[in-house]
Amino acid sequence: MSDTAAAAAAAAGTGTAGTETGAGRGELDARLEKHRTELTGYCYRMLGSPFEAEDAVQDTMVRAWKSFDKFEGRSSLRSWLYRIATNVCLDMLNAGNRRARPMDLSGPTPVAQAQLTALPENTWLEPVPDGRVLPSVTDPAEAAVSRETIRLAFVAALQHLPPKQRAVLILREVLSWKASEVAELLETTVASVNSALQRARATIAESEPTVTETADPLDEEHQRLLERYVAAFEGYDMKALTALLHDDAKFTMPPFDLWLQGHDDITGFMLTIGAGCRGSRLVPTVANGTPAFAHYKPSESGDGFTPWALQIIEIENGKISAMNCFLDTDRWFPLFDLPTTLADA
Repeated sequence: MSDTAAAAAAAAGTGTAGTETGAGRGELDARLEKHRTELTGYCYRMLGSPFEAEDAVQDTMVRAWKSFDKFEGRSSLRSWLYRIATNVCLDMLNAGNRRARPMDLSGPTPVAQAQLTALPENTWLEPVPDGRVLPSVTDPAEAAVSRETIRLAFVAALQHLPPKQRAVLILREVLSWKASEVAELLETTVASVNSALQRARATIAESEPTVTETADPLDEEHQRLLERYVAAFEGYDMKALTALLHDDAKFTMPPFDLWLQGHDDITGFMLTIGAGCRGSRLVPTVANGTPAFAHYKPSESGDGFTPWALQIIEIENGKISAMNCFLDTDRWFPLFDLPTTLADA
């Protein structure tokens, strides 16, 4: 029995779910699972957390499984699943929590005043592996839009929207649903959908999410930039690192609320409080549609390297505009299928 079927059966308190049996259960499960990745991407944009997104999708699948005998086929299975997923997300967002980046909560801190204060994990917008949320598509333009709309800056901007406006914007602008389709899903009018979209666009424009380079494809110039970044970081060469950063580059470290801006404060922090990162190793990966690195610090025993952070690098106009370091490696490294140790190379 699949995870979806097993969860539905457990929720129902039986060994089977619904009226489906045998091959029918397997066929239904396959039809539902086909939509899991795109639904996870939708829920991630809504909720800002890959873990909450996966929980929401699993809840969606269980609800769909248990009520499939009531599905009348007046809409497509995909539309029906999106309706369930939207309701699940709206219920989760009723608690009022809006995930944020450090720069959404305060201004930058001068390095001389730097203090590391950790906030609860549900405060923060969280990173996601591309493979968990981006379904395979053959259209390059569609693939580019998908990557663009899971960038940290864009998902952070979405968090400023009321939940229903958030759903409308994602369905209309990201997934290209018609206004009439969104109105049917939300059980409202086309006029209400268009009004919500207009308000959502205005809010997004005010937050001005930066346009950064996505990870696929990276041209040769960007590849060389990342190679120079790795060399500068691993060599702890602050002069070389400074040459790669925009003057107003940002440096964040969730779960700490501290964030830094500008060459002097970033390199000053790395040479003082962050000096333990000297001698680190970076392993390339991809997160939120942008280049990323698994950051390993030298182990205290001196034997190899241990996980320290998931770095998401934002590139704008040929230079690095942000270094986002997510430090909760017990969560991020398993999610990204990264090794928990790194041998001394």
